[in-house]
Amino acid sequence: MQSGKPLSTKIDATVPTAARMYDHYLGGKDNYAADRAACEELDKVVPSTRALALNNRRFLQRVVQTLTQDFGIRQFLDHGSGLPTQDNVHQVAQRVDPSARVVYVDNDPMVLVHGRALLEQDERTTVIHADLRETEAIFTHPDTERLIDFSQPVAVLFNSVFHCIPDSEADGPPAVVRRVAERLAPGSFLVMCQLVSEDPKVREFVTDFMDQATQGHWGRVREEKDVAEWFEGLEILEPGLVEVSTWRPDSEVAPRQLTQEWIEFGGVGRLR
Repeated sequence: MQSGKPLSTKIDATVPTAARMYDHYLGGKDNYAADRAACEELDKVVPSTRALALNNRRFLQRVVQTLTQDFGIRQFLDHGSGLPTQDNVHQVAQRVDPSARVVYVDNDPMVLVHGRALLEQDERTTVIHADLRETEAIFTHPDTERLIDFSQPVAVLFNSVFHCIPDSEADGPPAVVRRVAERLAPGSFLVMCQLVSEDPKVREFVTDFMDQATQGHWGRVREEKDVAEWFEGLEILEPGLVEVSTWRPDSEVAPRQLTQEWIEFGGVGRLR
């Protein structure tokens, strides 16, 4: 948070976190009983969540490959990166160009521990422990300054993470986007998506449930129009702002989001 309050480095297995719940939905092993129990309760009202998480991961991989391969991006700053899984940002980018550099940012201490262990031998990739709202601290962190040249285009990722922070004039998603965009060179990209629903009952249930389950480490499920506001002033890549399984799918038979109680909605914008 912008208050400068220090982040906890203690892993509490009794309180679910969004990162560990996401890990469980992706079939990972870096989660606890509390995380799995929270997922079970969530599934009773929004049963498409596992498919949604998998489709979101595939969206991230397609975006990174597209930006690296088609637009020459070699620098990525991934906010709220979550626990390492298969085909992480650095692996996708470095398959296109081994010189690609990635800084992962997360406030979950478990992400820090597992991420640093995974990346110990990779000098072009690092994980820093920070709240995604701490723009100044993130951009001036020694590891960020070592790996990222902000005079050149950068892809900044806010993939399925803004629903984890509440609305706030100083620290809500629009404020974070503005602060980040001001620091980026023309030709940089912002990748943004979050959980949305047009059903007010779904928004209310998930927001309240996750806020209680994570003990306040949650924002809210929003609407498509909220996400669209974050892209104002950016050149939005085709196909626009969409449910993410339909963003440049690999093939006509690629998995699609079939249920619609809530979706992951967003896209990719370029700074002119």
